[in-house]
Amino acid sequence: MKCPKCNSDNPDGSIFCGKCGARLGEVGLKKTELDTPALWVDLVQLEENIALLSACFRKAVINWRPHMKGIRSPAIAHKLIAAGAIGITCAKLGEAEVMVAAGIEDILIANQVVGTRKYARVAELKRHADVKIAVDSEATLSDLGKAALSKGVEIGIVVELDTGMGRAGIQPGKPAQELSLLVHDTPGLHYLGLMTWEGHAVWIDNPDSKRKEIEKSIKELRDSAELCRQAGLPVSIVSCGGSGTYTITSQLAGITEIQAGGAIFCDVTYQKWGVKTKPALFVRSTVTSRPTSDRIIFDAGFKTMPAWFNPPRPIGISNIKSIVMSAEHGVLTLEKPNDSVKVDDIFDFIPGYGDMTVFLHDYLYGIRENIVEEIWGIG
Repeated sequence: MKCPKCNSDNPDGSIFCGKCGARLGEVGLKKTELDTPALWVDLVQLEENIALLSACFRKAVINWRPHMKGIRSPAIAHKLIAAGAIGITCAKLGEAEVMVAAGIEDILIANQVVGTRKYARVAELKRHADVKIAVDSEATLSDLGKAALSKGVEIGIVVELDTGMGRAGIQPGKPAQELSLLVHDTPGLHYLGLMTWEGHAVWIDNPDSKRKEIEKSIKELRDSAELCRQAGLPVSIVSCGGSGTYTITSQLAGITEIQAGGAIFCDVTYQKWGVKTKPALFVRSTVTSRPTSDRIIFDAGFKTMPAWFNPPRPIGISNIKSIVMSAEHGVLTLEKPNDSVKVDDIFDFIPGYGDMTVFLHDYLYGIRENIVEEIWGIG
């Protein structure tokens, strides 16, 4: 059997291509022919979203390093770089390894990498790509440097600041400067600059209050970068900004790159956070039961599209009272009876939050004009 994606030969009866991993027989199908539940992306809308973000950052004269934690597809990472991104951001070392194996050459791991095995892994990864990591204390510096020297490389380092989110990060100002100096003086490490994530601001509904909080965070980041420069440090990276803040953060002075990535998919959460893109990511699901006229049961539960952060939104069903997810069932309760929805009807859902949805799936179907054009493995 020929694979329709890479044209390699596979034994008859094979479900997956042994070379590229595509599901045999599904490229070229109509969307209506896909089995459910299925995660899919509208390629036309995805490309429009990518173009919108790329244009935004070009206009702002700022680099784009999209975060892949909720996207998880090397093929899409390549699309982003082709559209102008300088590289990508990953949340974990394992994600970065997958991306490097797929040919991505410039990666920021916007997180702390801790532990002897991980020090060796990141040093090895540096031999194959320009990989940078975040630190927020001196605890890891010596061992990271030694691991780098053992591989004959220098590991790029950005110092992470806590500018209000209350998660990881050293305090801005003098503490950030002092840690930056330690990084600069540690053999095997290459000091590059600073980063923060002003993520606490995404929850602020009032536009003026949200802008003020973002400006406060970015001022602390920018002032810290200036302190480091005054100490003679070469600050080449000042990184921040996510999908929920990029429209404001990208317009502020002193930033070199923005990490917004999830907005290329968009979802219920990003819509609430005011992103300018449109939904491109969907979960296709079948009605499996209509036990009452005000209840609809779907074949997609929290193993497919969780509702803990924000519930998914079905397209074409109104007057929704609640959506509850059990393991394999989605239970949609209506405010008033509706007998028009039948067993075996199929609906698309906008995920509540892509970061909690994509990683649950093995494959992402790329669909253009209702035809399956691509099938991507989820990294």
